Amino acid sequence: MANTPQRFLEKIREAKEKKLKELNLGNYLGTNSKEKLTKIPAEVFDLEWLEVLNLSYNSIKTLPEAIARLQQLTSLYLSHNSIKTLPEATARLQQLTSLDLSHNSIKTLPEATAHLQQLTSLDLSHNQLTMLPEAITRLQQLTSLYLSGNALTTLPEAIARLQQLTSLNLSFNQLTTLPEVLAHLQQLTSLYLSGNGLTTLPEATARLQKLTSLDLSFNELTTLPEVLARLQQLTSLDLSHNELTTLPEVLARLQQLTSLYLSGNELTTLPEAIAHLQQLTSLSLSNNQLTMLPEAIARLQQLTSLDLRDNPIEKPPPEVVKKGIKAIKDYLRQIQVEGTDYLYEAKLLIVGEGGAGKTTLAKKIEDQNYQLREEDSTRGIKVIQWGFPMENGREFRVNIWDFGGQEIYHATHQFFLTKRSLYVLVADTRKEDTDFYYWLNVVELLSDNSPLLIIKNEKQNRHREINERELRGQFTNLKETLPTNLATNRGLEQVLEQVKHYVKSLPHIGSPLPKTWVRVREALESDKRNYIGLDEYLNICQKNGFTQRNDKLQLSGYLHDLGVCLHFQEDPLLNKTVILKPKWGTDAVYKVLDNEKVISNLGSFTRSDLANIWCEDEYATMHDELLRLMINFKLCYEIPRSQGKYIAPQLLSANQPSYNWDETNNLILRYTYDFMPKGIISQFIVAIHELINEQKCVWKSGVVLSKDQTEAEVIEYYGKREIKIRVSGRHKRDLMTIITHELDKIHNSYKRLKYNKLIPCNCNTCKDSQEPHFYPFEILRQFVADKQERIQCQKSYQMIDVLGLIDDVMDRYKERLLVEQLGVEVFISYSHQDQEWLTKLQKHLKPIIRNQNLLVWDDTKIQAGAEWSKEIENALAAAKVAVLLVSPNFLASDFIHENELPPLLNAAQGKGLTIIWIPLSSSSYEETEIEKYQSAHPPNQPLDSLDVSEENKAWVNICKKIKAAAIP
Repeated sequence: MANTPQRFLEKIREAKEKKLKELNLGNYLGTNSKEKLTKIPAEVFDLEWLEVLNLSYNSIKTLPEAIARLQQLTSLYLSHNSIKTLPEATARLQQLTSLDLSHNSIKTLPEATAHLQQLTSLDLSHNQLTMLPEAITRLQQLTSLYLSGNALTTLPEAIARLQQLTSLNLSFNQLTTLPEVLAHLQQLTSLYLSGNGLTTLPEATARLQKLTSLDLSFNELTTLPEVLARLQQLTSLDLSHNELTTLPEVLARLQQLTSLYLSGNELTTLPEAIAHLQQLTSLSLSNNQLTMLPEAIARLQQLTSLDLRDNPIEKPPPEVVKKGIKAIKDYLRQIQVEGTDYLYEAKLLIVGEGGAGKTTLAKKIEDQNYQLREEDSTRGIKVIQWGFPMENGREFRVNIWDFGGQEIYHATHQFFLTKRSLYVLVADTRKEDTDFYYWLNVVELLSDNSPLLIIKNEKQNRHREINERELRGQFTNLKETLPTNLATNRGLEQVLEQVKHYVKSLPHIGSPLPKTWVRVREALESDKRNYIGLDEYLNICQKNGFTQRNDKLQLSGYLHDLGVCLHFQEDPLLNKTVILKPKWGTDAVYKVLDNEKVISNLGSFTRSDLANIWCEDEYATMHDELLRLMINFKLCYEIPRSQGKYIAPQLLSANQPSYNWDETNNLILRYTYDFMPKGIISQFIVAIHELINEQKCVWKSGVVLSKDQTEAEVIEYYGKREIKIRVSGRHKRDLMTIITHELDKIHNSYKRLKYNKLIPCNCNTCKDSQEPHFYPFEILRQFVADKQERIQCQKSYQMIDVLGLIDDVMDRYKERLLVEQLGVEVFISYSHQDQEWLTKLQKHLKPIIRNQNLLVWDDTKIQAGAEWSKEIENALAAAKVAVLLVSPNFLASDFIHENELPPLLNAAQGKGLTIIWIPLSSSSYEETEIEKYQSAHPPNQPLDSLDVSEENKAWVNICKKIKAAAIP
């Protein structure tokens, strides 16, 4: 056993000492090749009592004849090796019921396989098979046959003899037609045909009356085969990534469907008949051409998962759609009950350098006869209301937002530049100070590509050429470049016409809304107050026809997303107030940022300062709310342990303070940006302020952080479009992970932000250098995906371990890459006293794990000798879905309560981890945080109260919900 890695040796010894019936030598983490088995250790064949042998994810090329000594084997897992065939001795494993040979190099079915008469499951997926020999039909006990990812062009007629088959996977082969004999497999419940070249199904398919799951994704279907309507037992139908343009009404006959996948087609409408699919729990429609959802969706009472990504949906409005299925159903229900009306209202946002004429343009749009005068430079934001009549007799309302051009305001623009608005960039042609690329990038980035007009204010009739073709090539949202002279009104009429045209053409204009929504919006519009209490808002809704509190809050959320009102529903203080005039809030914010005392104090202020700044009656009772507004906008933070003292980081000194820095053994990371919006570093300082080193080492473009005998320096180099991080001390990787997590949250708030994360080299030349070679993280990600384990340093030319590079900097990113490489991670939390229930869940998840590359983790995966807490922590960090097996045992477990539940609940709030819990037996779950999360099965019908058939059906539905959560 000299060449066998230590961790495998320990497992073999343990199996020998304890006479374990199961030996797991699988290498699921895909680590360094030196850690893999190249051949099976001879000592394994002495374990003649073995029933299960797992050798997956190694580098084994052949099986020795000695395999025949394991006469008790019932399951043999050999996936992800380099096996080409099996020795004849394999035929003597007559107890074998399950054989997994997937992801090997097999070109023809090994002869020995045909002699394994007890086999019920055979997995040959992802090999190099071009044909299936008739010999396979000798395996009369087969219930599951997996052949996906080969090069099969036909199936032998003899396959009809496999009369016990319940599951057949033929996905990702080269089948263009199916033989009629397939219909003889009368016991089939699951048929997977994804990734072939099918254009239709044979009529005989209708005879597969026990079929519950059918996967036809990634084929060439242009219409829905009529034969599908006769498969009355279907519960799951996958038609995604075909060429379907319509769905026929016959689809409604599939009354048992619980999951329907239609993503990646060319659907423009859904039939109302979809309402007949009353068992539907999951519906995927992403990547189609849907502009509206039928009201029938609201009648699908069981529907809990609805994927509508990448559709040009206008009804419901996008702001409703992004809130999920409940919000969509609520909206459609209100449309049905109240009928529809329309809002004709938009925002016109005017941006540009200070003194370019933004305020003059806003006044001229409002009143063409406005006489020019010397305008005070706009401080913060001015809002002007303007209306014009439409062809249908309604008035179109435009809220014109005039933004201050001074740099102090640029970083705050992101909070007020909204989607579904028209932008105007004003340029003074006498000056060369308009940075067109900066402003066009800002609008594209922050408004999600809203339309933009450039207005050339040709003061004194001075013309200025703009390379419009080049700008249009780079910015698809640039619609027009319009010259005008605001002093003489030359060109003003054309400007007005184009503004009217583009605001009326915005996607949300004329979108149907419930009549109650429009009435409340008009009531709020006519209200002259700056803000009202939540109770008063709810009363206004009640007077205008609302009856349900959730509907009222849905409307305030919609108006908040549009930027019409501000209602921070998740904030325990701000949720009690609806701000009717956002300008009132922004004015208050800018009063602080523009205050001379605050500026002279380098951004420092106290509550008593705020009392002087917000001394007007309109702010008198709202100091706490306005301060919270600034904190929510990441414009300031409270200095820890200095109650009542605050810092606005935009006003900090530009001078970097002096401090000592140990340059030995630093961990370094860089972010570089194609375009860098202003304000990233100030937002970061607010988010991370509790770690600022004595609140002293912080300046306008950088900060020094301190935690657990470790220091980090984070500096923004705006001119170079770069943020550089250096970490020194005892726990470098932990602090680096905290920093990158906060920066990534900020990055993710910009939908279109393009940046590179640069990972430093750790070779002997680079590891102590302040200027190491850097690798783009995306390149390393690609290396991992392509199973390339090493990459060359361009300074030392050494070959470096790819995962080691990432692991040096951020353990979290290594976990993410492994998840991307192996599949989605599902974390199962359970009490060891409920082991039998874990086994049942594992059994029911097995087909999904096999077919969807789903990586499921529970603590039985922990290797002998491993540090339990670290293994669990790593699995939690990578998890996307957590499944809790809830019982009295689970709730009574101190280990679960103290070690597993807190990070799970934190991850659910912080990074969007989905928690699904399964009620095993009656328990006091209502007394815990678990009650807040989605139950995969009705808690009043715990699994231990069901008979066998009901329990199996429940497990099937539970597993579908886990799959839907893990693989959208």
